[in-house]
Amino acid sequence: MREFERIRAAIIRGGTSKGVYILEHELPSNPVVRDQVILSIYGNDERQIDGLGGADALTSKFAMVSVSTRADADIAYTFGQVGIGTKTIDYGTNCGNILSGVGPYAIDEGLVPPVEPITKVRIYNTNTNKVIIAHVPVFNGRSVFTGDFSIDGVPGTGAQILLEFEHAAGAVTGSLFPTGNRKDTLSISYGDVEVSILDVTTAVVFLHAQSIGLKGTELPSQLTVEQLHQLEEIRSEGARLLGFVQKRDQATAVTPASPKLILVHEPCAYQTTTNQMVRKEGISFVSRAMSMQKMHHAFPVTGGLCTAIASQLKGTVVADVNHTTSSSNITIGHPSGTMGFSAKVEEQEYEEPIIKQAAVARTSRRLMEGYTYVPRSIYWQSS
Repeated sequence: MREFERIRAAIIRGGTSKGVYILEHELPSNPVVRDQVILSIYGNDERQIDGLGGADALTSKFAMVSVSTRADADIAYTFGQVGIGTKTIDYGTNCGNILSGVGPYAIDEGLVPPVEPITKVRIYNTNTNKVIIAHVPVFNGRSVFTGDFSIDGVPGTGAQILLEFEHAAGAVTGSLFPTGNRKDTLSISYGDVEVSILDVTTAVVFLHAQSIGLKGTELPSQLTVEQLHQLEEIRSEGARLLGFVQKRDQATAVTPASPKLILVHEPCAYQTTTNQMVRKEGISFVSRAMSMQKMHHAFPVTGGLCTAIASQLKGTVVADVNHTTSSSNITIGHPSGTMGFSAKVEEQEYEEPIIKQAAVARTSRRLMEGYTYVPRSIYWQSS
């Protein structure tokens, strides 16, 4: 008898993230056992040396894909943020970067008939109960990954994949403004901070960088341990306010990836992680996103769409710093460069605003395909 069970998988770079993509039928149906299998695939130590994880939040991501049974979707996609050395998987949110690889993966695995030159793949995200339409370039029956479209945070260029998020409001909490307010005050051990909490494709706590003594242009390596603790305390208090946890000191362990925490600042010039200069005139505002208790080296897609929508809603922390009147070209300055979004909102006098458009373009590339091996004692265990 073999000691290991082999599982067909692909490693795909989606946007500025990278993950292992596996068809649902390859995994155990029992969700408890399935999580143990996934953790074994990624490696359970902080270096993930005994697995496929890259010891970084942006490369410790998982996508489970299957044909959807819904009439309004072709594919079902479940995202998992695999903890590094924590033996946990957070399913509390979607990941738009990993999402950008789902359409090409589904086409190349034969789950969706290819249509040239663009195949529209309707993806149902199980994490948020939302449908996203991916416009995937196709040639000779396969997805195309080469092209002239570039995204900051990824070397070179690739084929543009447009992601359109339908009915994006309330993806996690059921409401665009989960607290009912456009601004709230959170009381933490460092003092009171003013935030805006929105839920568009994912739940986000926004705050002005200067409100906690930051310049807004900090790079990932420049935050101190104390500042990281402060930011996580703010995020955790937001999680408590949203009802994700009863006590804020539970948030890091129970829901480390949701809500997201994003800092914003008025447009200003700064140097990126690769020493490139971002001009003040070229961006709508500066922003920094936290990912698994560290600063994101680029910018998340779902969090970015929420940020772009927030910039169009007067009275939010993000709208206060937005210096762009155009809703079709919102450019956010992040540590690796810039990222563009299209976000259109219709304000209503007595009801919640209507999101007319939430879209972003990404690239993706399949890096390898083959088999990953898991001990049979884990794969066939009973819960």
